[in-house]
This record gives sequence, structure tokens and C-alpha cells, in this order.
Amino acid sequence: MVDFFIGLFLASLITALFTTRLYRLLVWYSFNSLTLGVLALLIGIKIDDNAMLITGIATIVIKAIAIPYFLKSFSQKFHFIRQIQPNIKIQYAIILIPAILVFTFYLAKPITHMIANNSNYVAISISSLFLSLLLMMEHKNVAPKITGFLSMENSLFLLGITATNGMPMLVELGIFFDLLMAIVVINLLFRREEMKNA
Repeated sequence: MVDFFIGLFLASLITALFTTRLYRLLVWYSFNSLTLGVLALLIGIKIDDNAMLITGIATIVIKAIAIPYFLKSFSQKFHFIRQIQPNIKIQYAIILIPAILVFTFYLAKPITHMIANNSNYVAISISSLFLSLLLMMEHKNVAPKITGFLSMENSLFLLGITATNGMPMLVELGIFFDLLMAIVVINLLFRREEMKNA
């Protein structure tokens, strides 16, 4: 079951790279965060970790529901362009994405040897990190860049919960604090973009 949701997590991120509409991108980010929250719940149940269960529920509420809703509201408020065209052409992206996946599996090989369980999950998490970085780089508009940044945070979170079978609650709270700070930065970027378009 965990393997299935890991696959969905990666598939939703790859699909987001080919999305040309802002609202669809937010939907794919929401789905990506939802799979991450479900993964945290499944791992929390498996290892009987109440902190991980709380984190899974918080991830679903905050990342899968609240953040996409606020991003959509901000884009409507500041009249952002809904059509987002990636700078990288589709034919190049089709070649680049598998190359990133293969490269990161080789890159993660020394790390996976040190981890007895879930070694493939580590490689997938690192792949997701690079794909999120690509999402940030392939768009000029601020909204897809923010979505890419938030997807990077999801990838780091996935790395933490799969590599260690759960993280200390302090680390999880630190990640959520970083996310709150990111929301403040997002608000400032949206205002800057509005002033630029005015």
C-alpha cells in the first residue's frame, strides 16, 4: 500500500511538470500533498507512532486543503495569468525527466546501501526533490515557482518519513514552522507581482 502511494506521489509531481494551467497545477500540488499525508498516516499506523499520525492529519489539512485554497484565492485577488507555459519544451521534458530519475537512482546508491529498509524510497524522494527544482526553474511566473518550492518541501518531508520510518516531533514542527515562514514570503511575492503587473 505504501508503494502505491509513493508511486502516486511521484506521478502527480511528474504530471504537474506538464501542466499549462495554474489551477490544474494547484490541484496536482494538492493531490501530491494528499498522498504525502496518507503515507504519513500509513507509516504512523505501521510503527504505532502517534506523532506521525498527527503529522499526517496536519499535512492533509494544511498542505492538501488550506495552502492550495489560499494560493487560488491570492491568484484571483492579484489577477494572475492562469495560462502558465513552461520554458522547457515538452519534447525536451520527456527526455529530461527520465534522465533525472535514472541519475538520482545512481546518485542515491551509496546512501541506499547504508539503509536496510526502504532504500528505493530514498531514491524516489531525491528524484522528487530534483523534479520540484525543475518545476521552479521552468516557469517565469511566481505562482508555479512557489508551487515548486512547496513541492520541494514535500519531497524533503517524504525523505524524512521513509528513510527513518518517522521523524522526531521537533523536526516535524520545525518543518511546519518553515512552511509558515514560506507562506509569509509567498504573500510578499504575490504583492510584488501585483505591483509589477499594475
